[in-house]
Amino acid sequence: MQFIRNILFNFASLDKMMKKKKIWFLVNPISGTENKKRIVDMIPKYMNSDNFEITVLHTEYKGHAAVLSREAVFKSVDVVVAVGGDGTVNEVARSLIHTKTALGIIPCGSGNGLARHLYIPMNPEGALQVLNECIIQELDYGRINDTPFFCTCGVGFDAFVSSKFANSSKRGLRSYIESTLIEGLKYKPETYEIEVDGEDGTTEKYNAFLIACANASQYGNNVYIAPTASMSDGLMDVTIMQPFTMLEAPQIAIQLFNKTILQNSHIRTFRCRRLTIHRSHPGVIHFDGDPKDEVADLEIELYPHDIRMVVNTNEQPSLPPLLRMFNDLYNDMNEEFTQIKDDIKKTPRRIRVINKELLRKLKS
Repeated sequence: MQFIRNILFNFASLDKMMKKKKIWFLVNPISGTENKKRIVDMIPKYMNSDNFEITVLHTEYKGHAAVLSREAVFKSVDVVVAVGGDGTVNEVARSLIHTKTALGIIPCGSGNGLARHLYIPMNPEGALQVLNECIIQELDYGRINDTPFFCTCGVGFDAFVSSKFANSSKRGLRSYIESTLIEGLKYKPETYEIEVDGEDGTTEKYNAFLIACANASQYGNNVYIAPTASMSDGLMDVTIMQPFTMLEAPQIAIQLFNKTILQNSHIRTFRCRRLTIHRSHPGVIHFDGDPKDEVADLEIELYPHDIRMVVNTNEQPSLPPLLRMFNDLYNDMNEEFTQIKDDIKKTPRRIRVINKELLRKLKS
């Protein structure tokens, strides 16, 4: 009788193991702004080991996250979690397109546009709780000249700033605002021709400050270039910002943060699945905030329900966008102060070590 009970127990244990979801955490130790060791230490605390088979891997070189993600797909891993900056998230996401493996995010970047759109909490504890619930949806993604994007892509001022910001040694909202204000004084709008698929090949010419093609609602940092964009409607929201005066710039900045930019008279917007942007010359574009030099003509297309992502369906932001931006800025500054305090605490220990070494040398 005991023998039969043991067999049944072993079958039950095997069935439980087979039902566990495989989840890989890909940790980029050098990207983003968050302390990764602290996050790794939190994983066993917040993730239910009865429901998940957990693996933590660290990336070792540029492109390694993509290699590991493809390996995860081959091994039928259910979820791959990007623990790093916006570039790491994009790198992992690109490798999971058209697969059954879902993208999870613990946001550690300077913008975190995709995580914010999906309502993933900015603190690791909250992000891990969302991963623990593991609600997965099939969402849209886009391509600009065969380069995938998940939030936004575009040309004009936003691409210009992305190029400058990528070469900056500083990260975070303050650095982004500084780059925007400084470079905004130098930037000259350009003329573009836009051809929308399904409109008999007709083109419209625009003198534009920027053209943004949005799958998600924001660039990051709660800057909403397409407040009504959805990642599940099969369409991208195209926002054309026409030239404006410097006196109008503060109003536009506020409207980008409080989700009212579409009310501005300098904005033209429409939805489509595919379009072509004709430029007079090659130049920089951006995809999810990353700059890239591209040819003059840009083919942009949305692909519906072709990537699986872990989303937060329980918690919607309670603060208005502008207040939420200041709240996030406060949290960023608080983390910096915490790091400074930690460094100060370590300083006396270092001084004591140095003093001991000096005394030893003086005695000898």
